[in-house]
Amino acid sequence: MPFVPPITMMDFFRKSQGVWFTQRTVHHFNTVADQSGESKLYVNVITQDDPRVQSICEQQNIAAARARGGASFMWQAHDDDREPNPEQAAVLIDVPDDESGRSGKLLRNQGYVEKIPVASRYWFGQDGILTIDTEYESNQGQERCWFMTDDFRVRVSTVRTMNGVYLMTYCSERRCLTEANLAEMVQHNLSRDVMGESLISQ
Repeated sequence: MPFVPPITMMDFFRKSQGVWFTQRTVHHFNTVADQSGESKLYVNVITQDDPRVQSICEQQNIAAARARGGASFMWQAHDDDREPNPEQAAVLIDVPDDESGRSGKLLRNQGYVEKIPVASRYWFGQDGILTIDTEYESNQGQERCWFMTDDFRVRVSTVRTMNGVYLMTYCSERRCLTEANLAEMVQHNLSRDVMGESLISQ
């Protein structure tokens, strides 16, 4: 079956749910040295009736009834095996422009660049690439993200100041398989083997 990219934000969140291994490279356009690193990203889908939807919509003076749901994002060092703290999660709420769900607002309890509540604009291209534009108090951010497969995606972001581009980040993200995922894959392969043997014996 050919890969079909998500073209609504809630579909994007649902496809993103799980744990991701992230490799990132950050290029600074000033005297700061370039950086690279590895981390884990935890994504959990938030339903429309989650109390965080109401709270964040109220912060942004948006009617909660317009929201479709959202997702929480938690980052952790790759070699840190502790459970991430949900109190430190960034929470994004989807408020689409219309029924198509291909564009709209993302309400965040805290931004990536400045840790303040912020509203972003998003849209999906025909190619499935998600673009998010965010206006902060003193910075502008743009992030583009797309799935190559169900289990591999790419993120590219830039931060601009009044003086021009400040930094660019490239991330490749691979889904971390859980024990349940592995068991499901084994069972799927076993069922294929049984089916193949059945066809051969006919």
